[in-house]
Amino acid sequence: MKVTFLGTGTSQGVPVIACNCEVCTSVNQKDKRLRSSILIESANKTVVIDTGPDFRYQMLRANVQKLDAVVFTHQHKDHIAGLDDIRAFNYKQKAVMDIYATLAVQESLKREFYYVFSDFKYPGIPQIDMHEIHSEPFSVGDIELTPIEVMHFKMPVLGFRINDFTYITDAKTISESEIEKIKGSKTLVINALQKEKHISHFTLEEAIAFAQMINAETTYFTHISHKLGKHEDVAAYLPKGIQLAYDGQEIHI
Repeated sequence: MKVTFLGTGTSQGVPVIACNCEVCTSVNQKDKRLRSSILIESANKTVVIDTGPDFRYQMLRANVQKLDAVVFTHQHKDHIAGLDDIRAFNYKQKAVMDIYATLAVQESLKREFYYVFSDFKYPGIPQIDMHEIHSEPFSVGDIELTPIEVMHFKMPVLGFRINDFTYITDAKTISESEIEKIKGSKTLVINALQKEKHISHFTLEEAIAFAQMINAETTYFTHISHKLGKHEDVAAYLPKGIQLAYDGQEIHI
């Protein structure tokens, strides 16, 4: 199974509009970060976790030719705003798109994309089939996902474990019962926003401490802001077994 990091940035992306800091003006492509999302490809299914504002470009950049389902972590705009662009896959595949989301996320989608859910279906709108995520594992073909609830300040956000791979964004606190679902992962992806304290995200040091507690063979940091520092500088600081993910990076799980 292959995982591609479609985006590794935070809600504003990197570079940030009108920012002239050393990260935003860096010529290193690893310092160019679209909003966080991953693509999971198995033998017979292709799944995207989150469709942020950069979804269209991410699909083009990764040359994604087939998409079977979208799975949402939570309802913030940087994770749902690109949903409309699944229309291209509806048209090409001549099929509705399976969408997996909690009830809270579904309510947000109904507000943001009201025309998708209206009684009058305007020609060309996205065609979706909504599936509710509960606490138990669910499958998209041969891809089984175990939901992991983390807290993004006071908002519940879902991470997902797939075999020995765990993907989590937007975490600030994680309960002991949910940590038990993560333990034993060989590959961990976790958010590391910035060095300074933040109300709803792991800082760099908090992410390192969490990674060392889980002790996966490899940990990748994602949902990175320009305040974290330049990719090369931060990479040189990280302990063994921990690295910064970057846009376009592919790993096998």
